[in-house]
Amino acid sequence: MSTAESIEVQASAPSNQTGYRSFTLGGFSFSRDEYFARVSWMAKGQQMSHSMSADAFLRAMMRDVAWGFFYGWVNFDPVIGTRNHYGTVDMYAGSYYPAYRDSGLDHMENFDSRLMMATFKAILDDWTNEGFDPFAAPEEAGDGWHGKKNGHNRAAIERAREACHRMPGLPGDASLRSDANGFPINRAFADVPQDAPEVYAEPGFEAEVSAFNLFAFLSRSDVTWNPSVTSVCGRSLACPTTEEYILPIKHGNDRVEWFVQLSDQIEWEIEDKHTGSPRAKVLMKAGDVAAMPADIRHQGFARKRSMLLVWENATPNLPELYESGQLKPWPVEF
Repeated sequence: MSTAESIEVQASAPSNQTGYRSFTLGGFSFSRDEYFARVSWMAKGQQMSHSMSADAFLRAMMRDVAWGFFYGWVNFDPVIGTRNHYGTVDMYAGSYYPAYRDSGLDHMENFDSRLMMATFKAILDDWTNEGFDPFAAPEEAGDGWHGKKNGHNRAAIERAREACHRMPGLPGDASLRSDANGFPINRAFADVPQDAPEVYAEPGFEAEVSAFNLFAFLSRSDVTWNPSVTSVCGRSLACPTTEEYILPIKHGNDRVEWFVQLSDQIEWEIEDKHTGSPRAKVLMKAGDVAAMPADIRHQGFARKRSMLLVWENATPNLPELYESGQLKPWPVEF
């Protein structure tokens, strides 16, 4: 198939046994059956392969696509993942998993971001069955991920972001804000107040001053673990999100990432970015603030749906400054 950008995606005909297509990206092959997704590659003259439960694989790939490969590493699990170079992207298998890397059984290739994105979108489209939403919490995701090919769920995997052109509520704001357009309040946030703040602007400044209820906004989110930008100040991005169950990927930072826990709690497992060795466990409760250093990978666990504000620094050359050692991987020394 081809994308709108006329990028050719290498795919096979649907399997006679399962109905799913297989895909090729450079030296990587992607296939799935009723239960498992499999990534294959060649190393030392032999074919290697790594399997994941298809639902876990689709949840991880959904975030990688939605985030535009995000800042740094997106580990689908300890073995496979991607690394963003902002224009090109590495696909790797075992490169940051010592057992594979030390044995020379790992494989990494660098691809144009557009080709990898087109391939990943094609995989998501073909492998996501009707009735399964890889963006949702388990209670809302449906149970259609397993079995043979059964329709699709393009409405879920092609969700359009609600982009703000101005501060929400101001003239010229073209966003379809959740709290202003009747999206339902999520079951977990039924107790969140929906009242809007009152703004009293000085005469002549009515079009320059606004406020909205961020908690009400987030209470209507139908996706989890998906930071969305709600404010931009220079290179500083405020990206709130709602979290439930498990972050489907292990995110490896290429810059310091700040977390502000807005409600409930999340437990974070922190590992060394390159080796996956355990570094720390962090339990964040409402009101807590934590900095995730630039040399770690992290995965979150939330028993109850919670609200988290992720503060990102979008300065373009930050990855190079951290990689070169010009900046230390942590923001402050005590």
